[in-house]
Amino acid sequence: MKTAIKPVKHATLAMMFADFKEITKVRLAVSVVFSSIAGYLLGAYEISVVALLLLAFGGYCMVGASNAYNQIIERDLDALMKRTKNRPIPSGRMSVKLGLTIAIAMTVLGVVSLYFVNPKTAMFGAISIFLYTSIYTPLKTITPLSVFVGAFPGAIPFMLGWVAATNEFGIEPGTLFMIQFFWQFPHFWALAWMLDEDYKKGGFKLLPTGKKDGGTALQIIMYTIWMMIISVVPAFGITGRLHLSITAAIIIFIMGAVMLGFAFRLYEKRDNVSARKLMLASVTYITFMQLVYVSDKYIGLLF
Repeated sequence: MKTAIKPVKHATLAMMFADFKEITKVRLAVSVVFSSIAGYLLGAYEISVVALLLLAFGGYCMVGASNAYNQIIERDLDALMKRTKNRPIPSGRMSVKLGLTIAIAMTVLGVVSLYFVNPKTAMFGAISIFLYTSIYTPLKTITPLSVFVGAFPGAIPFMLGWVAATNEFGIEPGTLFMIQFFWQFPHFWALAWMLDEDYKKGGFKLLPTGKKDGGTALQIIMYTIWMMIISVVPAFGITGRLHLSITAAIIIFIMGAVMLGFAFRLYEKRDNVSARKLMLASVTYITFMQLVYVSDKYIGLLF
């Protein structure tokens, strides 16, 4: 069912800036930039402020472009859902033409900025946009496997930082990719659990079993366990230059165990409150895990 998009309204400069932040999903974009910078610091032999600024700017543009394309494609579906009906395009505050202009401009700026870092970084950034907008977004209303596809662009930022620092792809950025890849599933499924009723209004099929049931909760548990394992693999000395001390590995494993506890809680309770706690735990985990990795490297260099 299609819902007509409201006519574009006159907007003040402040409203336009607020809409720009919303169509680019500023909080998500900033978290992606954070992951990219963490990956850069892990891979860098020497820290270049110029490269860091280009990575941060280019990373924001790439994520912002992906989100803008997504909101253009899904504008009619967004209008059906309580959570998204007040977004700039379905609410009528922004035209599709302006949204597309923003998306294209940010794509160009993002690719060019990352190319100045190095060509491989630009390539992976462009792949991320393509996967997110051309494959993940259309699949969301067709099959829950869309989450698997979406986990690929979602896992690129941590890896992207390493590639930006080294212009190389190998076991180290591959490991960073896998950590964030497995993390995507418990994080996103917890969010999808919370918003399942609203997502169904838009026709989205995101939970692996299609229901808020034990099967979905069990898959969340399994992916969390895989995330915990991959996160401490660098402590075994098999991931090239990507190292992790035993102390740091124990800290990260404990953080993962806390997140796993919330996953088991969801399996037991199967309610939105437990899903929200898991989602918040996952955000805390990914942030502090990356901080521990970076701190461990530079503390290790000092002692």
